[in-house]
Amino acid sequence: MILRTAAVRHGRKAFSPSSLRSLTTQTTTTTETPDAVSEGALPPTAPPEPANSIVSKVTRPPQRWSAKPRPDKTIKYMPADWTRYKEQQARTRSLGSRIELLHVPGHLLKNPPAEASLEMLMANQAHMGHSTSLWNPANSRYICGVREGIHIISLEKTAEELRRAARVVEEVAYYGGIILFVGTRPGQMPIVVRAAELAKGYHLFSKWTPGTITNRDQILGSLPLMVVDEMDREVDGFDKHLLDRRPVVPDLVVCLNPLENYPMLRECSQENIPTIGVIDTNADPGMVTYTIPANDDSLRTATVIAGVLGRAGQRGQQRRLKDAELGEVTWRNPREIQRFLEIQALLKAAEDEAAALKAEAEGGGSGSHKGDMPGVMNKEQLEAFQLLQDLERERREGGRKRRGDEDDI
Repeated sequence: MILRTAAVRHGRKAFSPSSLRSLTTQTTTTTETPDAVSEGALPPTAPPEPANSIVSKVTRPPQRWSAKPRPDKTIKYMPADWTRYKEQQARTRSLGSRIELLHVPGHLLKNPPAEASLEMLMANQAHMGHSTSLWNPANSRYICGVREGIHIISLEKTAEELRRAARVVEEVAYYGGIILFVGTRPGQMPIVVRAAELAKGYHLFSKWTPGTITNRDQILGSLPLMVVDEMDREVDGFDKHLLDRRPVVPDLVVCLNPLENYPMLRECSQENIPTIGVIDTNADPGMVTYTIPANDDSLRTATVIAGVLGRAGQRGQQRRLKDAELGEVTWRNPREIQRFLEIQALLKAAEDEAAALKAEAEGGGSGSHKGDMPGVMNKEQLEAFQLLQDLERERREGGRKRRGDEDDI
């Protein structure tokens, strides 16, 4: 039993492929003698050399390259493969996921939306408030919860207040009011400029100069003014009036960062100018007239809000010009401009009367005005002269009326 097992073990080893190769090599080497080769029993063969030996590399004949390149057989199949690829792509185009809307940084700035949806407000981070330790309790009606120590603003309230503010901007623009867009934080300059271009208003992106409204006679007195008609065309003949008129003030102010512009909002409240402001959770909503609860630190949020308000102002301007073409004027002249027009009409009538009297005196006729004496003013001339005296007295004494008395619109 022991001997048979040993024989089987050694037999397997002896008949393995490696043992057979060594056995064949040894047999060929031992039997390859000069006598066997000469007798023709074995062919004259050389011992095998390793593939990476130096001798084989030196003695290997050099490979010859033909001068004419072989044609690539895959080139002629490329048009057919490309056509097959395009057909397959057309068949499978509707399968899988499709990305239709991509985020372009300047898309909202170049093409502002007419109305902001809840999805758009959330995508532009309008719901992100400040830390719970910085909140103002007056904003509790705009806050819907807390997440990771940050107040979350209710986007339903934001959309509601934004629609109301857009309606206010549209009506102010429709009635010919002056709208001022203010944004003094870094990066808000193109936002307020674009909104002012749409609403045909004015913009401010630098620091507010205190006293610009309350002391406008000294700060804005050197700026030029002009009078326009219902179609926004400049009207001549008001040069003398514009020299004595006070600088204009805005009828509505839209502020994107109320915390940094508290002096401006204070001056607007003193002059009864309505304001619209973006109120974050750390701001006081009593600073502005119309609040828009949103994230005031995000430029994307400011772009959406300013774009919606700018589009509202654009709609109001278009409505006003359309009605003006039909002969319906939606605004009235201020009281002082109306007074100036009345004085100019009386002066024109007095000049015409004087010219008619002079013509009659030179012609020798009695004239239609028998009660008029030469060198004595009639009733119309006397009224025009008294109005001119009153206007000159007011200008010299500096008695200028307040905004509530002079802007009767």
